[in-house]
Amino acid sequence: MTYSDFTLTSPLYDLENGAAPLLTLTIVWHPDRARIGEQFVGGAGGDVIELNRFAPLFMHPGREGLPLGHGGISRQPLRLVREADERVSMTLPASPMAVEVNGRVLTHPIHFSAAQIAEGQILTLGRAVVLCLHWMQRLPAPNTVPGLVGVGSASIGVREQIHMVARTSLPVLLVGETGTGKEIAARAIHALSGRAQGPLVAVNMAALGEATATAELFGAVEGAYPGAGAAREGLFAQADGGTLFLDEIGNAPAAVQPMLLRAIEGGDYRPIGASEDRRSRARLIAASDQDLDAAAFNQALLHRLEGFVIRMPLLRQRREDVGVLIVDLLKQQGIDADLPAALVAELAAHDWPGN
Repeated sequence: MTYSDFTLTSPLYDLENGAAPLLTLTIVWHPDRARIGEQFVGGAGGDVIELNRFAPLFMHPGREGLPLGHGGISRQPLRLVREADERVSMTLPASPMAVEVNGRVLTHPIHFSAAQIAEGQILTLGRAVVLCLHWMQRLPAPNTVPGLVGVGSASIGVREQIHMVARTSLPVLLVGETGTGKEIAARAIHALSGRAQGPLVAVNMAALGEATATAELFGAVEGAYPGAGAAREGLFAQADGGTLFLDEIGNAPAAVQPMLLRAIEGGDYRPIGASEDRRSRARLIAASDQDLDAAAFNQALLHRLEGFVIRMPLLRQRREDVGVLIVDLLKQQGIDADLPAALVAELAAHDWPGN
């Protein structure tokens, strides 16, 4: 058991823990780009889904539902049955429509374990429409957050947590592997907070050397050390009234960790060579891809940083989001590309080491 078991580690992260998950189909790719991200959410048990050109209805939250509709989809149903042990059986339609699972063409019925559904199974129908078969632990919600797109439970949960904590002054610790979007989440928390008009100052703690870290963070008065010809404003002063984002906090030099603890507890810090304390009203957000409970890290500091913990999900845990991520990336780059369904299916089924 770790200290984080007792913090405000988002209660929404496991909000539905213990409840039966919902069997869901998400449109990962469709010739009509507007359909990408639409979902059909089944019940919590005993589901039978008959999937064809005309049923079921897929929808974005709050919008009208539509069938897949594409001419390459068979009128005869592909049948998905949720069984008592949470396995899901899939029976092919009585038609020549090609059905692929994770890029492999099926010729006979197949069973998926509950764990396989949790990983997300990529179905390609008629070599044109790509779906993800997965569990949902919460209902779809249009809880937008700048820079964080996604339609699955993990993405919805992270955005709920960000909305919950943004308006508070709690320190936030973002944990997750490299590439999971921790800095994007930090910027979103700042943008949605009451400090949005204040500065957002970011620093990579791994880039601070032992000799310079204290001056970088807390500043120094003129002549405080050899070479300090002028007073130096630290990052805490620069972030006053805004947000200070400490990335790679697990790599913070050991000497500054007790100083960070004091600054978090009361907002007080002392620049090098100063005769009195100064105060910063900066809100702290930290991020780490390390297990700080097991690392040689100041545990008292960790306890303060864990005012609210958000765990960022891995990309391979968000296969249902791959389509909307691709659309968002193409939009950002100003590219209007018609990607082959086979390519999108391969991207969605990939494990993405390094995210």
